[in-house]
Amino acid sequence: MLADTHVPARARVLPAQVWDRVESADLVIHAGDWVTAGLLDELVDRSRRLLACWGNNDGPELRARLPELAVATVAGVRIGVVHETGASTGRQARMRAAYPELDLLVFGHSHIPWDTEADGLRLLNPGSPTDRRRQPHCTFMTATLLAGRVEDVRLHRLPPRTRSR
Repeated sequence: MLADTHVPARARVLPAQVWDRVESADLVIHAGDWVTAGLLDELVDRSRRLLACWGNNDGPELRARLPELAVATVAGVRIGVVHETGASTGRQARMRAAYPELDLLVFGHSHIPWDTEADGLRLLNPGSPTDRRRQPHCTFMTATLLAGRVEDVRLHRLPPRTRSR
């Protein structure tokens, strides 16, 4: 799971560790803020399956190609992907009311990793693999979807980027 990649504004490319996971995953989820369509094209080419939405930093080209809310059922798990969910206070109850049909909602926008469950709805924010903002690390997430369950959710911390001159 990815969000807030901001390529090429925050990084020229995704880290190699992210590409390794993308290429081995059955499903890649991206919760918006791509910035340009080049990364979307590359993820489409390098992933087996992509479930993605647009974010607030995505312009007309990305909004024409991606929905505001992407939905799919995978391994019996009803998944939604949206960029913004509003303030963290009350998020669980608000999202449960907004998306009563979902088992899993992946979101972005804050660049802050999040993992909670609210009345049967798992809420996950993978953070950002390229722009840690106020977080100690750039991050992304992986999970296993199996027989209607979300299991083995892991937050992956990326090493600091080195800048070339």
